[in-house]
Amino acid sequence: MKSICIILIMLIVGSSCMKTNNGNLETFSLAEVQLHEGIFHQAQQANLDYILELDTDRLLAPFIIEAGLTPLAERYGNWENTGLDGHTGGHYLSALSLMYASVGEPELLRRIEYMVDWLDKCQQANGNGYVGGVPGGNQMWEEIANGNIRAENFSLNGKWVPLYNIHKLYAGLRDAYLLTGNEKALDILVKLSDWSVDLVKDLTDDQVQEMLVSEHGGMNEIFTDVADITGNPVYMELAERFSHRVILDPLLNRENQLTGLHSNTQIPKVIGFKKYADATDNDEWDQAAKFFWSTVIDNWTVSIGGNSVREHFHPADDYSSMISSNEGPETCNTYNMLRLTRLLHLSGPETMYLDYYERALYNHILSSIHPEKGGFVYMTPMRPRHYRVYSQPHESFWCCVGSGLENHGKYGEMIYMHDRNDIYINLFIPSTLTWNEKGISLVQNTDFPFGDQTSISLRLDQPSRFKINIRIPGWADHESFRVEVNGEQQFVDDFSATYIAVSRKWETGDKISVSLPMKTSIEYLPDGSQWASVVHGPVVLAAVTDSTDLEGLFADGSRMGHVAAGLFYPIEQAPSIVTSERDFSAWIKPVEGQPLNFKIDDILHYGEKSELTLIPFFQVHDSRYVIYWPVIDPPGAFPDL
Repeated sequence: MKSICIILIMLIVGSSCMKTNNGNLETFSLAEVQLHEGIFHQAQQANLDYILELDTDRLLAPFIIEAGLTPLAERYGNWENTGLDGHTGGHYLSALSLMYASVGEPELLRRIEYMVDWLDKCQQANGNGYVGGVPGGNQMWEEIANGNIRAENFSLNGKWVPLYNIHKLYAGLRDAYLLTGNEKALDILVKLSDWSVDLVKDLTDDQVQEMLVSEHGGMNEIFTDVADITGNPVYMELAERFSHRVILDPLLNRENQLTGLHSNTQIPKVIGFKKYADATDNDEWDQAAKFFWSTVIDNWTVSIGGNSVREHFHPADDYSSMISSNEGPETCNTYNMLRLTRLLHLSGPETMYLDYYERALYNHILSSIHPEKGGFVYMTPMRPRHYRVYSQPHESFWCCVGSGLENHGKYGEMIYMHDRNDIYINLFIPSTLTWNEKGISLVQNTDFPFGDQTSISLRLDQPSRFKINIRIPGWADHESFRVEVNGEQQFVDDFSATYIAVSRKWETGDKISVSLPMKTSIEYLPDGSQWASVVHGPVVLAAVTDSTDLEGLFADGSRMGHVAAGLFYPIEQAPSIVTSERDFSAWIKPVEGQPLNFKIDDILHYGEKSELTLIPFFQVHDSRYVIYWPVIDPPGAFPDL
C-alpha cells in the first residue's frame, strides 16, 4: 500500500532518478557561491588570514633575483631557499585568485596585481619570455635546449624538480587570468608558453620524454589550458609532447604499473591526460584517466580519502607500512585527486565520483588546516596514537603548504553544478548560489553533517520551469532518505542513480527538504588486514587519545620539519577492538545531545577494557589519535605488521 501511494505522488509532482546526463556539466564560478557560517566557512577564514600573513615581496624574491634585478626583501627560507625557490609564489598567486573569487576581499586583488606587475618586469628583464625562481635556471634551461639532459625522479640537470617548480607559476598566471580577468597575467602566461615551445623545438620526442622522468607537475594540463584560452593549436601539440608516455601507455592498456612510484608525481600527469582528452575528444586518453582513478581508489585509498606512504604507492596487498609509518597520506595527493575527480564527474556524472569527492573533502582536506591558527598538514599518519604537524606562515614552505593555500579557498567549486538549463546539488554545505544569468537564487540551510537534513529555498526573478537534480549519496540509508518539495514527497526509484531530478515550474518561496539519514559502517584497509576505520555517513570518526610528546607540532624551518618525528608509541599498545565479528558497528552508540559524538565500548587498552569517544576526524587537532583500530580475536592476537 505504501509503495502505491509513493508512485501516485511521483506522477503528480514529476520526479525521476538519473544516472548520467549529456556530459555538458559546468561548475558555477566561485563568485556565484557564497559559504554560510559552518565548518567550511571557518576553514576558509583561517586560510584567508594565513594568506594575508604572507609577505608578497619575500615570495617574489626568487623571481626578481633570477631576472638579475634587486630584490625588494629577503627570500623566505625552508624549501624557498634550498632549491625549490619560487614554487610557493606560483601557488600563492593561485590562492590569491581563488580566495578573491570566493570572498571578494580587495586586498587580495591588490596583491594579485602587484605580483603580476613584478613578474612582468622579471620577464622583460630576462628578455626571452622566461620567468621563474629556479636558482641558476637560465644556464640549466640552456643546457636542456641544447639536448644536454640529465633527468632523475626529483632532479633535472642537478636542480630540484625545476619543471614542477615553474608549473606552479604557469598555474598561478592561468588562475589570475581566469578568476580575476588580469590580462597582463595572460600575456605573461602566453610568452612563458612560447618560451617552452622554443625550449623543446630542437629536441626529439625521446629527449622530451627523457626530460619528463623528472617530476614536472601538470605541464600537459597547463598547455592544454593555454591552447583552449588562445585557440592556438601549437600549445595543444606541446601538451601532447609533455605527456609522459611511461605512465600513459600502461594506462591505455589497462595495466597497473603504479606500485612503488611517487604518487603525487603521477596524479597531475593524469589530470593533464584528462584535460587533453576532453579538449580533443580522445576517448582512449579519457579511459586511461578513469582507469588510473579507479586503480588508485581501489588499491591505495584509505578511509579519509588519502593515499600513499612516505609519498609512494606501497604494495597494494600489504598496508603494514601505512599503519607503522609516521608519513601517511600526503595532502597534495588528495588535492590533485579531487581535481581529477571533478573533471571526471563533469564529463560523466557518477555516484562514485561525488562520494569520493565528499569523503576526501570532509576528512582529509578539511582536517588538514588548523581551524584557529591556519597551519597546513603535509602528512596524516594512520599510525595509531601518532599526530600531525602544522605549518607556520613564515617558516614552512612545503608543497602541501602551496596546495593547502589553494584547498581552502575553493570550497564552493563543487557544491553546485549546472547544464544549459538545470541545477545539480552535489554537496550539503550551507551556502547561497546566485545564477544571475537565469535570475535564480538558491539558499541551502543545513548543519550537515551534525544534522541529517538540508533545506533549499528558491528566489526567482520570474517563475521558470527547469530541473533541480539532488544528489543521492551512496552512504544514505535508503529506507529513510527523503526528498520533499513544498511538503510533497518525491519518489526515489533507483538508489544506484546519481541524482533524483525534480522538474516543475519553480517560483519564489518554493522549498526543497532533503533528509540525509546516516548510518555507521566499518571499513577495513584494502589489503583485508584486521585494521578497521569507523565511518558515519561520509564522516570518518576518530578517537583523541592524548596530547603528550607532540614534538614539532608547529613546524620550524628545518628541511624535514613537516614530519611528525616525536615519540613512536608502541602499536601493540594501541586501543584495540576485541570481537569475533567483522562488523562491530552495533557497538558504536551516539552520545545524547552531542552530534557526531559516539561511544565505543569494550575497547582493550593496556590490557584493560575502557571506553573512548569517537568524533569527526576533521575536529581532531593538537593531539594524538586513532583512526584505524586493530580488531583482535581472541584478546592478545594482535595483527601482524
